[in-house]
Amino acid sequence: MARVELRQLRYFLAVAEELNFGRAAGRLLIAGPSLSQQIKALERDLGVRLFDRDRRSVALTPAGAALLPHARALLDSADDLRRRAARMAGSAPVRLGYVSWLPPDLTARASAAAHVHVDPWVAPSHTQAARVAEGSLDLAVCWVRREDLDAKDLSSRLIGADRLYAVSVGQEADEVRARDITVLLDSDTTTWPSWNAYAQQFVHDTGAHAAHISDGGVTGPAFFDHVRRSRRPILNSPKGQSTPLPPGLVARPVVGPKVYWTWSLVWRRSEARTAVLNTVEALTDGVGDLGIHDPDAWLPDDDPYKR
Repeated sequence: MARVELRQLRYFLAVAEELNFGRAAGRLLIAGPSLSQQIKALERDLGVRLFDRDRRSVALTPAGAALLPHARALLDSADDLRRRAARMAGSAPVRLGYVSWLPPDLTARASAAAHVHVDPWVAPSHTQAARVAEGSLDLAVCWVRREDLDAKDLSSRLIGADRLYAVSVGQEADEVRARDITVLLDSDTTTWPSWNAYAQQFVHDTGAHAAHISDGGVTGPAFFDHVRRSRRPILNSPKGQSTPLPPGLVARPVVGPKVYWTWSLVWRRSEARTAVLNTVEALTDGVGDLGIHDPDAWLPDDDPYKR
C-alpha cells in the first residue's frame, strides 16, 4: 500500500471543512491545481473516493465522511508530538530573521513546533543568510541562490513566492510583456546584491530594458519618481509588493513570462536541534509550488526551486 503523508491528510481536512477547493487552497497557501492533484493522489493511495465534486459543489462521500474523524485524530496526535518534542528540546526560542515578508500565519504554524522569536533587525537577504551561517540566527526567510546555499553550507525550503508586477503611469491595468518593461539596477551593491543579481538575469532572459540608478529607488518614494519619468512600465520589487500605489500609477500584470520571486526558509545543514528542525517542518508544511512551476512562470537559473 502506498504511503499516506500527513501533508495530504491536512489537505483532505481543509477541503472537508471548507467544501470548496478554492477556499481550502487559500487557507493552505497553495495553488488550487496543486491541491486538486494532491487530493486525487490521496484518493488513489487510499483506494476510495473522498469527495463528490463538480463545477458548482463539493461534498464528502460516505467513505470521506467515515475517514474524516480518523484523519483529524492523526493530525492532532502529530501536532501533540511536535509540541512534546519541542518541550524536550529545551525552552530556548528559535531565532528567525527576515527581509520584508513573513507568512501571514507564522504564529499559528510556529506555535505547534517551538517558541519562535522574530528578530527585529530587518536586513537584506544576503545579510540574513550570512547571520544564519555564522549562528546569530537559527532560521531566516530570504531570497537565496543555489551558490549561496553551497557557499554558506545552508539548507532551504520554499516558504513563499511573490508574482512581481510592473508599475506605470495611467489607469489601465492591462497586461504588459516582460520585454517591454524596465528593470532598475542600483549602484549600491552592498544593499542590493540580491536584487541586482535577480534583475540582471531577468534582463538577459527576457530582453527587458535595464536602467542603472544610484538613489536607492528600487523601492520607496524614489521608485515612484522613476516610474513617472519612465516611458516604460517598471518592474516592482518584492519589498514594494504591499505598498499602496500613489494616485495616477497602476499595477500591471507581467506576462510572457510571469515573473516570480521566491522566499526561502534557510537553516544550517549541520543543524541538529529538534526545536529548529520542527519549526522548519511546521513553517513549510503544505506550502506547495505557489505557481512557480507553471509553464509560463520565470525564475532565475540559480533559483533553488527552478526545475
